[in-house]
Amino acid sequence: MSNWPLLSILIWLPILGGAAVLALGSGRASLARWTALAVAVLTFLLSLPLLSGFDAANPGMQFVEKHAWIPSFNIWYALGADGIAIALILLTTLVTVLTLIGAWTSIDKRVNQYVAAFLILEGVTVGIFAATDAMLFYVFFEAMLIPMFLIIGVWGGPRRIYAAVKFFLYTFLGSVFMLLALIYLYLKGGSFQIADLYALPLSMKEQTWLFFAFLIAFAVKVPMFPVHTWLPDAHVEAPTAGSVILAAIALKIGGYGLIRFNLPIVPDAGHEYAWVVITLSLIAVIYVGLVALVQDDMKKLIAYSSVSHMGFVTIGIFIAFGLVRDYGNLDGARLGLQGAMVQMISHGFVSGAMFSCVGVLYDRMHTRMIRDYGGVANVMPWFAVFFVLFGMANAGLPGTSGFVGEFMVILASFQKHPLIALAAASTLIIGAAYTLWLVRRVMYGEVANAHVAELKDINRREALVLGLFAAGVLALGVYPKPLTDLMEPSIAQLAMQLANSKL
Repeated sequence: MSNWPLLSILIWLPILGGAAVLALGSGRASLARWTALAVAVLTFLLSLPLLSGFDAANPGMQFVEKHAWIPSFNIWYALGADGIAIALILLTTLVTVLTLIGAWTSIDKRVNQYVAAFLILEGVTVGIFAATDAMLFYVFFEAMLIPMFLIIGVWGGPRRIYAAVKFFLYTFLGSVFMLLALIYLYLKGGSFQIADLYALPLSMKEQTWLFFAFLIAFAVKVPMFPVHTWLPDAHVEAPTAGSVILAAIALKIGGYGLIRFNLPIVPDAGHEYAWVVITLSLIAVIYVGLVALVQDDMKKLIAYSSVSHMGFVTIGIFIAFGLVRDYGNLDGARLGLQGAMVQMISHGFVSGAMFSCVGVLYDRMHTRMIRDYGGVANVMPWFAVFFVLFGMANAGLPGTSGFVGEFMVILASFQKHPLIALAAASTLIIGAAYTLWLVRRVMYGEVANAHVAELKDINRREALVLGLFAAGVLALGVYPKPLTDLMEPSIAQLAMQLANSKL
């Protein structure tokens, strides 16, 4: 498959598959589900050659495609993938399959439109991770808003319109700043190619404006404190499958954007203002974690925990500046960047699994309120096994994926300043508090009421989805080396770029 336009196939196969599912009409729900699943599985299988054909010793972009798109503005349809992008593309294609299987019976209106939205969302998300032209990246970045907006706004809860509009406005307004930054860079350098933007000389004043423009755009996506308030509303109102995709995939776009744009394009401003991002990230880790502790809605609790855990991603990314520039500690910077990426992949599995578990309960009881449960383990023992495992991973238990990325970021932070590491490590206590409190109230004790007593344990379809999530959580927790080896050349190159001043 070395001569195939593999990245284009992974982008356009699900998009065209989504269009085909739409054409089936709303009266053929079963056919729509099976067609969408077949397209998603095929897309996942076709993404596997990215691993087998990847040259682990090459830090640059591979599987490169480049075609003229808008020549008058030097805009190209340019694609490529390094180890960082491949890890996120594989996460996207796998989670999409699990999401469609998990949502098999949860929606019964406009089913063809529902599953088509997920396929189209998958295609444009792969496009975000594969684009090597900044304007193509921006187009895919904006395009993913449409299917996500529809998933929340059409199939969501009672306040779905409010949540969908809030999600759209936050993300769209943030991306306006990115567009202005890209236009400025084009006017200065005459190119939208991301590699050309890395080499573009910029003054400190220019870097400062560009740094904050990119930061605003991607901070909303992560989401960082204080622009995180759209996320709990979106999660609470979104259908289960929408919450899974939003947490497991969409939030990673913000971290990826920071790695691709803020770090190499404006390295001097990144070093100067890294303290701003680290401070906001520590607030997210501690304060938002405490907010999660008092939630009475399972989805909202997990949503706030996502903000807290994603704070580790931004700490790992920006702690690298100080380690490289202030201490010449290249290994520490690589550790922080690796930790950030491992945390992103881990969060994809853990948060996706947690929201899937909430969906299993909601499909049976039609409530997400913690007070409506209690003693679920007595009637759903197999489900309880998965719920407790994912809860432990969410709390950062060693042996699960939730521990690995956080521990790497804490180790890197300690090399910058012990107080940063201490503050970041507090999430292990806070995270354990809100997670164990959730598990205790939902799973254990006496059966709370007649509705809980009538619950049936998970079926084979649900066991398949939760089992695959569990496999990812345990594999990454016990043996993360294949993932870190995949990303190491790109991470090492990125750490070197941080060391190079443009002044």
